[in-house]
Amino acid sequence: MASTARVFNGCRTLFAAAKSATPKSTATAATTTAASKKKSSMKKSAEKTVKKPKQPSAEKPVKPIGILKPSPISPALAHFLGVSESARTDAVKKIWEYIKSNELQNPTNKKEIICDEKLKTIFDGKDRVGFLEIAKLLAPHFVKTA
Repeated sequence: MASTARVFNGCRTLFAAAKSATPKSTATAATTTAASKKKSSMKKSAEKTVKKPKQPSAEKPVKPIGILKPSPISPALAHFLGVSESARTDAVKKIWEYIKSNELQNPTNKKEIICDEKLKTIFDGKDRVGFLEIAKLLAPHFVKTA
């Protein structure tokens, strides 16, 4: 009986709403208060082990690095984007916005992009480009800075 009380102790709290219509005996009240004390001590120990994520300090601005860092771009890409510097991620995002707004994806094969005259200036004059090729074809447009 004692072992079943340990197993089903957590279930009593789940079924407490259903048993509220019946009067509680003193033995049941004693076990539920012991269980609630045990749970509260478990919560306290769990709260101690949970680490709060560090928030970036407001004093130090974060510098973008890698593909997030704006870099000078070629005149053809600058004409397409309308800016002289851009991050690779922003360039790809704006190109996809242009593709979606002008419905340049092949309707039967969504992985393929049908280039119009504006996109051909960026993508080496190709008529059709796979969506995985976009990053490779944009690489020469970003000037390497040492």
